[in-house]
Amino acid sequence: MSSIEVRDEGQLRWIALNRPQKRNAIDLAMSQAFTAALEDARKQPCVLVVGSSTPGMFAAGADIAELRDRDADAALLAINAGVFEKLEAHRWPTIAVVDGPALGGGCELALACDFRIASHNAYFGQPELSLGILAGAGGNWRLALTAGQQVARRMLYAGARLSAAEALAAGLVDEVADDPDAAARALAAKITRQSWRALELTKLALRSHRPATTTFDMAAQALLFESQDKHDRMTAFLNRRRG
Repeated sequence: MSSIEVRDEGQLRWIALNRPQKRNAIDLAMSQAFTAALEDARKQPCVLVVGSSTPGMFAAGADIAELRDRDADAALLAINAGVFEKLEAHRWPTIAVVDGPALGGGCELALACDFRIASHNAYFGQPELSLGILAGAGGNWRLALTAGQQVARRMLYAGARLSAAEALAAGLVDEVADDPDAAARALAAKITRQSWRALELTKLALRSHRPATTTFDMAAQALLFESQDKHDRMTAFLNRRRG
């Protein structure tokens, strides 16, 4: 079974995370499949909608069992950060449909999209520091850029989780909807009435103002990935999950 499902609806292309047995935790195979889907989506104008094939489940983050064994060399490959950079750089607008938890890499995945539409039971968090690492796939700067410095500090330093309503108030999501898929379609319908070339150039113009912190995140994550603290914390997390 593929960890990514892709389907087209006219000028909308849906990329759905499809690893329900692991709560859509992002592992290397999913990252590679997602990258391939993004490369294919660049060929024809489309609004990209990123969601999940399983209702009530967006993405619980990176796969901790795999992450625990990654070392400094793996950190410097910037596996998830590279995928999210490609997602942000999609030629035309992107929409994340968040239903359920968007934690760690799941939150960073949503942040890499231009818009975020949440269900009422969505929630957002960045628990990386409790695992001895940092939010090195964009959370360190996209979160502050989107929801503000104080919200980013609460989520990163203190592990605060935001409900859908709190995320809306903070500007982390654009809309909370009873039917987020339908809301995404409605937004995409407005976008697709615009000039595709003008959309592409406007997106490039807006991206020119983004901060460039990926290099620091890679170096910092490489240092943390080699620590015993990270290994111990992730082992404890996995043991709690098994219990």
